[in-house]
Amino acid sequence: MEIDIKKMHEKPPYGMIAILFFGAFVAILNNTLLNIALPSIMTEFSVKPSQVQWLTTGYMLVNGIMIPASAFFIQKFTNRKLFLTAMTLFTIGTALAIYAPSFNMLVTARMIQASGSALMMPLLMNVMLVAFPIEKRGAAMGMFGLVMFTAPAIGPTLSGWVVEHYSWRTLFVIVLPFGILTILWALFKLRNITPNRNVKLDVLSLILSSVGFGGLLYGFSSAGDKGWGSPLVYGTIGVGAFSLALFIVRQLLMKDPLLDFRIYKHPMFALASVISIVMSVAMFSGMILTPLYVQNVRGILPFEAGLLMLPGAIIMGLMSPITGRVFDKYGPKAISITGLVITTISTYYLSKLELTTGYYYLMALYTVRMFGMSMVMMPIMTNGLNQLPMRSNPHGTAMNNTLQQVSGAIGSALLLTIMTKRMESTGATLAQDAAASGALSSTTEQEIYLKSMLDGINYSFLISAFISVAALILALFVKRVRQPKYDDVKKQEQEETPMDSLKPVEE
Repeated sequence: MEIDIKKMHEKPPYGMIAILFFGAFVAILNNTLLNIALPSIMTEFSVKPSQVQWLTTGYMLVNGIMIPASAFFIQKFTNRKLFLTAMTLFTIGTALAIYAPSFNMLVTARMIQASGSALMMPLLMNVMLVAFPIEKRGAAMGMFGLVMFTAPAIGPTLSGWVVEHYSWRTLFVIVLPFGILTILWALFKLRNITPNRNVKLDVLSLILSSVGFGGLLYGFSSAGDKGWGSPLVYGTIGVGAFSLALFIVRQLLMKDPLLDFRIYKHPMFALASVISIVMSVAMFSGMILTPLYVQNVRGILPFEAGLLMLPGAIIMGLMSPITGRVFDKYGPKAISITGLVITTISTYYLSKLELTTGYYYLMALYTVRMFGMSMVMMPIMTNGLNQLPMRSNPHGTAMNNTLQQVSGAIGSALLLTIMTKRMESTGATLAQDAAASGALSSTTEQEIYLKSMLDGINYSFLISAFISVAALILALFVKRVRQPKYDDVKKQEQEETPMDSLKPVEE
């Protein structure tokens, strides 16, 4: 049964989208819950930091493999089947994690979770692009941002409290009922609205993308722990880069690619991708460097560290629907430039931290920075996706999600490396000065460690400020994608792909 897109645009399926929102929220919340629990898991299973990191690295690797393939899955299968499969995998992984008798079983459970959650974000974005006309997409994507940023806001604080009072397994116990509830809700209420085509899976493309994106993610994620000189780090990055180059060439030569790189012929989508990459690097820097300063330099407990970052994440979530409506009315340029100016200034002030910087001053500064970022990501991304024809939506959403994952991992690794190198350099200088003055003692060594770490964090924030300036310059070239008339869109879609091959299937 064919869905009337024009009629759906007049009355979007809000109830169905609420189901997808809830599933995405549960998946994102689960991902942010575990970070603070890693020390407790290390103690229970007697594993080293390099081993426990596999709980996050393994999750990222599966995301790196599944997200590029999501364009194929979204086109091949109905949104109902795909969501139910994804949510079932996620829930099975959650149940296995609760009862995991060994660390390897826990890692396996996390990877099963990731195989489900990786499909949810591209699927949700694609459903919204189909369900809403261009002039209403800003508000819709703003609500998506509310889900995407509120879950990470709740995660660390909730996790800190739970781990302080209960076992880390309780984190998965909390998530499991919500996973089951979402599946039952979807079974009765979810219907199909996305167009499907009879596409075939190119196995070689899937292998190349898995090795390419997976290699890059693993290599850059491991750099902070193993160092850039490790053969494992530069080896996996090299193999990943080579495989990715082969993957891109193959996609450009294929008539029906796994991930269509030809969407970059649309200038606003290409520009939006570059800005999103730059902003992902800047955003991840704050999410990593701020906890390092709060916990390692200031000695603040994890729960209080989570509370410090909570207002910023909540503000970012609450602002998303507002920025979405402003985007619908005025376009992306003014709001993104304003947001980037705020982000750049606040990031610069974060590079001026001291050993005695006030807790509430830091909270306010971090909140202002997140407020600025809330005005950039969704408007820029939505404007870029608006330029794509409907048949390219799955490729656009898959590309955006993949690039955010990869750029986040690369940005985190680079900024941590910059921090470490600066810390070593400053520490050596301070130790030399202390030795020359004959004042070197255990107390002095601790002071040197704190001062050198502070200098490394400040220097990394300064680099992050320059990265934000680069995004600001790029935003000057953003142009609003104007809304085409519905009949023109339909004509364009019929010319590019026969509508018969794009009919959603009603089960």
